[in-house]
Amino acid sequence: MTISMYQASVPVFLHTLDALAAILRKTAAHASMRKIEPAVLLGMRLYPDMFPFTRQVQIAADFAKGVPARLAGVEVPKYPDEEASFEALEQRIAKTSAFIKTLTPAQIDGSEGREITIPIGGQPRTFKGQPYLLHFALPNFFFHASTAYDILRHAGVELGKRDFIGGFKTE
Repeated sequence: MTISMYQASVPVFLHTLDALAAILRKTAAHASMRKIEPAVLLGMRLYPDMFPFTRQVQIAADFAKGVPARLAGVEVPKYPDEEASFEALEQRIAKTSAFIKTLTPAQIDGSEGREITIPIGGQPRTFKGQPYLLHFALPNFFFHASTAYDILRHAGVELGKRDFIGGFKTE
């Protein structure tokens, strides 16, 4: 059995976005219980030259909506980067998931060879669909989702691997 471009993208993004939303809820409860100002966690970073937690979540959501949109050949929705609370970040994830769910397998399957041009470091870079998804987009998405998780874990939020992975899919 082969795996389609749709199967390798949309369900993967949705699954990890669901886990990230659950992590946000767990973090909000942690901050409230420990009387930690949410802005402290939202602004945390692993290292001074890395993006803070909020930006990591925004970028993960941007990859999750941008990649399937580009594979489908539709316009990528643009969201302003103005979230300043766990709830606002969760709303961004929900909005992103809602958009992704509008895309169908018929729109994405067959995009393996579609040319996709995006700016990287201010310069246009062109990929074919399959290498774009597998070697650029998914690694970037998981980098930012993992970094968001790592920041919270480093801050003492009681998270485990299961929180990051989310619910198990068996079929």
